[in-house]
Amino acid sequence: MDFSRRGIKKRQKAIASPTTKAGKFCGVSLFIVVTFSVILVGVMGLCAGVGLFMGVVDTSPDISNVDVAPAGYSTTVYDSEGNQITKLIAENSNRVYVKLDKIPLDMQHAFVAIEDERFYTHNGIDIKGIMRAGAKALSGNLHQGASTITQQLLKNNVFTSWTEESSIIDKFKRKFQEQYCAVQLEKVMTKDQILENYLNTINLGQGTLGVQAASQRYFGKNVQDLNISESAVIACITQNPSKWNPISHPDNNAIRREEVLKKMLAQGYINDAQFAEAMADDVYSRIQVVNEKVEKKTIYSYFVDELTEQVLNDLQENLGYSYTQAYNALYSGGLSIFTTQDPAIQKICDEEFANEENYPPNTKFYLKYEVSYTDSDNDAVNFSTQYFENHFKEKRGKGFNCIFDTEEDAYAAIEEFKQDIEKPDYKFITESISLAPQPQASVAVIDHHTGEVKAIVGGRGAKKASLTLNRATDTKRQPGSTFKVLAAYAPALDAAGKTLASVQVDEPYNYANGRPVKNWYSGYKGPCTYRYGIEQSLNIVAVKTITDISPQLGFDYLINLGFSTLVERRTEKDGSISSDVTQALALGGLTDGVTNLELCNAFATIANGGMYTKPMFYTKIVDHDGNVLIDNKEIPKTRRVLKETTAWLLTSAMEDVVSKGTGAKVNFGNMAIAGKTGTTTSNVDVWFSGFTPYYTCSAWSGYDNNVHMNGSGETGTAKVLWKAIMGRIHEGLEYKSFPMPEGIETATVCKKTGELAGDICRADGSAITEYFATGTVPTTICSNHFGNDFDTGLVCAMTGQKATSTCPYAYAGEATATGFCPHSTINGMSANDFYNLMQLQAAGLVPTTDALTALGGAGTAAGVTDPAAAAAAAAAGTTAGATDPAAAAAAAAAAQQQAMLDAMNAANAANAAAATPGQ
Repeated sequence: MDFSRRGIKKRQKAIASPTTKAGKFCGVSLFIVVTFSVILVGVMGLCAGVGLFMGVVDTSPDISNVDVAPAGYSTTVYDSEGNQITKLIAENSNRVYVKLDKIPLDMQHAFVAIEDERFYTHNGIDIKGIMRAGAKALSGNLHQGASTITQQLLKNNVFTSWTEESSIIDKFKRKFQEQYCAVQLEKVMTKDQILENYLNTINLGQGTLGVQAASQRYFGKNVQDLNISESAVIACITQNPSKWNPISHPDNNAIRREEVLKKMLAQGYINDAQFAEAMADDVYSRIQVVNEKVEKKTIYSYFVDELTEQVLNDLQENLGYSYTQAYNALYSGGLSIFTTQDPAIQKICDEEFANEENYPPNTKFYLKYEVSYTDSDNDAVNFSTQYFENHFKEKRGKGFNCIFDTEEDAYAAIEEFKQDIEKPDYKFITESISLAPQPQASVAVIDHHTGEVKAIVGGRGAKKASLTLNRATDTKRQPGSTFKVLAAYAPALDAAGKTLASVQVDEPYNYANGRPVKNWYSGYKGPCTYRYGIEQSLNIVAVKTITDISPQLGFDYLINLGFSTLVERRTEKDGSISSDVTQALALGGLTDGVTNLELCNAFATIANGGMYTKPMFYTKIVDHDGNVLIDNKEIPKTRRVLKETTAWLLTSAMEDVVSKGTGAKVNFGNMAIAGKTGTTTSNVDVWFSGFTPYYTCSAWSGYDNNVHMNGSGETGTAKVLWKAIMGRIHEGLEYKSFPMPEGIETATVCKKTGELAGDICRADGSAITEYFATGTVPTTICSNHFGNDFDTGLVCAMTGQKATSTCPYAYAGEATATGFCPHSTINGMSANDFYNLMQLQAAGLVPTTDALTALGGAGTAAGVTDPAAAAAAAAAGTTAGATDPAAAAAAAAAAQQQAMLDAMNAANAANAAAATPGQ
């Protein structure tokens, strides 16, 4: 820079010039205008924001009139005829209010630590939490919550209509109001008051609201007596009462409990020693001991048990309720629930289940026993049912299974067990005794036209509590042969081009892994149609069928039929892979099993012409003000699973099951009946699932602990119950058959090959009339009849030739020589001669079986015993012009018979010449 005198003067002149002054003036003016505009816009935005906020605030609930204490109305349940079934009352079944001074500090701190760590310092809203949630949202995690305990209390008890919000603006408005009210609430209520109401409001699973009810449910004691470990178990439930349930999901709860304890440690509520002690506590064994000890004043029926589950699910899925809100609405919302239960049908089911004549004599009892003590150090000592069973296996042998012949025997075993395990320093705490009659049973009845569940029974014997084991809806059992229709034949007919006349050969057959497929009967039946395979429940035929169409196709159809418990692929804890996409699927060999209700509804789908309808336990839910919350009839839950023609063809085949097959004992007469039996290996599970034109019913029987059933008395229980129940339900109902839909036609086919019947098929009685869906009738005439007809699968041990069952030396195997052995006969003839006779008849050289029957009199009169010779003699007698027909027949018999034998011998020689040496 030039600091000389000339430079300075030059600079002063430039500054003083009019151009420079004008430029500076414009720049300063522009800056002032822009700055003022920004400030003005900011002020306007601030004013608008303040105005908007004040508008939201002005429409917020008046905090002076807000009651955050838990309260509600009882819910009334009605049957299909409008009769009151029961009341669901929250105060009597799921909540016991306790003051904060009765809730241990460890429990309070556990909830604060996991739900709202700055609860004691914030003013109702958690700014840090909001900022953290915002940051998480920007990174893509929209599940990070920022609601404080105060906000949660308001949301559950004040802002209960948030599920009706229809726009994002409504959601933000409610959220701002919730935050505003949280700040205002903390001005009029202390932290202790807020926490007390919160801890008495929250849902903690297993039908409990509030910490006192949860404490009794899980630990059998008052909340004030809980330790740190137990408090943490309960505190971690509230975010997801299903996932973190310590009874049904103890592993999940254990993970969450550790998180609670770590937060308590980090926030200074417990020290390292307390943390270590709590982590080492075997808390879940105690929970199992008292699992069934919660006393309930009202015992709901099995139907109502399942109804509550469906209502809870639907309130969440259809209306967007949280689990807590759905639970509060159900038990405290004053709802009216109109169920599908038919009182007359339910009464029949209850009466037949109570009728001991429907069960085998000498009822047995399954004992589940648990007991708890404290030792000299005041530490809990718990003994589970598994410990009880293992104890007696060591003492009485490995065959011990907790099944007793009498209740007295069971109680004697309990006393014996106590004497064996009790020590002088043990102090008795509690015990749980459950004795269930065996074999057990369940039943479900559905109106397949509507999908309405008319009745269920979840077990045999007195129901002693609500929400207990429901064998109709909760227990997963192996479906056995009922799956042959659903997993193999239904998809084969519906999607794989098969028909009821399609043939599989019942013969020795292995699964892909080399394991043999076993039949429930001895021997094999050779070529069998699908219809016959269904009628007689043939294992190998079903497995071959699902192999042909692929197990994946069968699995996909089952999923579409509504089965929710199947496993496509699952990695087990030991690293092994489980899957139901296997050949064994055709026989009901599953990883976990199915519920009775879902199996019943799958057959109801067939009965409904192939249309699946989700099973309904209620038609309508009305709120306390008379508004309809859910109308099931307006929410379509149907889909087509099978073609109508497929459903009818399966029904036709299953009618044979009842009229002449494995299900004949369920036939109560005077009504069309279709169904399928199901029996698993060693008779662990036995089923009958079937339907009439009116209702579908599925009955199951078996031992709770999978003991094998023995004798027809036990294995026939399901059929006896099905017949007794359905027989009474249909008393007085008009006879109906299953209406045939359009698109069904008939054709005469060969039952050995499934092709159109030819002369040979008619000659030996293999021709049958079968139903087909239009477009599926076979187009070729039977061409392989002999190969199938004479493939017996037996070999003569003496000659190495094929054999029939008449050969005393027959065994299963492959022939090493041609033809049949001389010991084998078919229809009273030599097997070789019969085979050749069929060929002669096919060639038109001799009459068919029908012609032989018509002409048999002449042959008999001539004294000819060979049917072919008799036909020849009769033919000769009618054409010789002899005055004595019988004499003429006799005269011609010798020549004709010799010609017949010559032809047969020539055929044998030709076959032998064409045969490969050594075969």
